[in-house]
Amino acid sequence: MDLLHDAHALAPVLTALRHSLHREPELGLDLPLTQSKVIAALDGLGLEITRGRALSSVTAVLRGGRPGPAVLLRGDMDALPVQEDTGVPYASVLDGRMHACGHDLHTAGLVGAAHLLAARREELAGDVVLMFQPGEEGQGGAKIMIDEGVLDAAGERVVAAYALHVVSRGAPTGFAATRPGPMLAASDTVHVTVRGEGGHGSSPHAAVDPVPALCAMVTALQTLVTREIDIFDPAVVTVGRLEAGTAANVIPESGRFSATVRTFSEASRTAVRAAFERTVHGIAAAHGVGADIDYVHQYPPTVNHDGEAAFALDAARDVLGADRVFPAPTPLAGSEDFSFVLREVPGAFLGLGACPAGTDPATAPMNHSPQAVYDDGALPHAAALLAGLALRRLAHAAADSSPAAVPSSPTALTPQE
Repeated sequence: MDLLHDAHALAPVLTALRHSLHREPELGLDLPLTQSKVIAALDGLGLEITRGRALSSVTAVLRGGRPGPAVLLRGDMDALPVQEDTGVPYASVLDGRMHACGHDLHTAGLVGAAHLLAARREELAGDVVLMFQPGEEGQGGAKIMIDEGVLDAAGERVVAAYALHVVSRGAPTGFAATRPGPMLAASDTVHVTVRGEGGHGSSPHAAVDPVPALCAMVTALQTLVTREIDIFDPAVVTVGRLEAGTAANVIPESGRFSATVRTFSEASRTAVRAAFERTVHGIAAAHGVGADIDYVHQYPPTVNHDGEAAFALDAARDVLGADRVFPAPTPLAGSEDFSFVLREVPGAFLGLGACPAGTDPATAPMNHSPQAVYDDGALPHAAALLAGLALRRLAHAAADSSPAAVPSSPTALTPQE
């Protein structure tokens, strides 16, 4: 709780940084303004800072006062192409851009964690890698940073990695949750083009109409999910875009639709793709049309390591209070590119409530909404939680490596295969 007390003392500085980021949101992999603000906010902390080559990332290494391994804390920095409609005094000044997913809080929270950890440098039995990441919203910035060496930035591979995500709906400010196993879904995007032969609407027999085939495909994909996928390893297939034709009396030559596919295991992901492609090609053959499928794998499922999830829950209870932390009952169908990090090293991804006081968490506008508002009061909680995870994980590693440790007894943090 000392961490949380000290984090509250940082609240004015963190709030000012968050508001500055919120006013000038940047998209994708190129975030020069955000990068500059982060580097300025870390000035004076004695960190080893490097900038990304292929993206505007910031990697900062905080060296502990005692020898030990390294852990990683991640904060994503990019915004969304959303027109803000919140009415807050620090609203985005850039049309069509908004921190609608709360990444401005993640960034400011990680800066706060850096300050808290730097003040406790002598307590650290190892190093902390601070990963300020662009391009989470679909560009795979985490994978690019991994390719550029972020996991080895301290000189050796980190032994654990943690990240959090604020929610504007579903939990009051300062309440945290995580779970072992799948936390978030894999995300894939599929574009299907159906090719027929155009003609006059009055004579469909003289054409090859792609529209009925498109409609049959969309309907059949819903049946596919309910009849072929195990309900205990679920999947979501949503067609969000459908287009064909230019006039009521014209049979178009082609039509197309796009879908998002969400799954929670690689087995389900593989099964859905195979069934999706078989269904589309089968219906196309039945209708005498051609079909081209562009199936794009984006983010894998975000899977917490069992031991790290249990550790994260215990650490969060210590930092935030036992009455504010609970196991998440189910995974969410959103996706995250922190999944790439968790494929490489053990770790956990946590959710943190940031619903403003006076707003019903059950009905507040949710992440990605133009009306989504996040409580500045979540910033000390984010900073303290991230710092607490690093401090306790390094202390745990130091205890495990001490002469008194019993090597034949596996710890709760043994990576799960």
